[in-house]
Amino acid sequence: MSATNPSRLVYNDPGWLDTIAAWLLALLWILPLAYAVWTALHPPEFSTRFALLAPLTLDNFARAWAAAPFARYFVNTTLLVAMILASQLVLSTLAAYAFARYEFVGKNLLFALVLMQLMIMPDILLVANYKTMAQLGLVDTLLAIGLPYFASAFAIFLLRQTFMGIPKELDDAARVEGASAMQILWRVYVPLARPVYTAFALVSVSFHWNNFLWPVIITNSVSARPLTVGLQVFSSTDQGVDWSIITAATLMTSAPLLIGFLLFQRQFVQSFMRAGIK
Repeated sequence: MSATNPSRLVYNDPGWLDTIAAWLLALLWILPLAYAVWTALHPPEFSTRFALLAPLTLDNFARAWAAAPFARYFVNTTLLVAMILASQLVLSTLAAYAFARYEFVGKNLLFALVLMQLMIMPDILLVANYKTMAQLGLVDTLLAIGLPYFASAFAIFLLRQTFMGIPKELDDAARVEGASAMQILWRVYVPLARPVYTAFALVSVSFHWNNFLWPVIITNSVSARPLTVGLQVFSSTDQGVDWSIITAATLMTSAPLLIGFLLFQRQFVQSFMRAGIK
């Protein structure tokens, strides 16, 4: 019997192809970010050519910050994201608990309607949402941006599935101790679903921090513009194209998400794995 050639085992193993593909995808993903970092940290004359000894500068960030009201944009975006996330967590928790633990007429039909919302792209409802906000007198406000997203079908579905996996014996034990329904929800269900809350919060914050289409339609003043809309106005051709300043502004607006991911990437991955999001 001839000896097995180790090299043939390595090349016959398709795992090395997956590794190469993963590195190529990572490289393609990181190239735009690397270009943005290079351009933002160097003078404008080095934005289109690479020179190893090119001088570093932070002047692009200072010029970008002074050229537009980014401080106001940051405040608007932070308030918007916090408002949407808080509303989604409260409303989705109550709805998911009702679907998971209560029996009422039309329960299955209502839950089916919730699932149907997952199949509808928010962009389809832009005109209807704009008409509604205009009738309410909320155009060009942060509330108008966030209101269509206060109830999340995805969060309701995710939490309902999680709550159904919690043993009902815990409910009975809590009721024996005299706990009310809201106390059971707050002290039993919410702590056990903490990884799911973390995973959904990551999805919600990243989506609404970067959301652009609906905010650009419903806002028309600095007082209500989030970062994405402010960056688009700042980088419009009417202002002139200076890639050093534009990339500096882009890095400033995306810095909170990038820093958060770098600091808490382990918690991010663990939360998604425990929540079962794939």
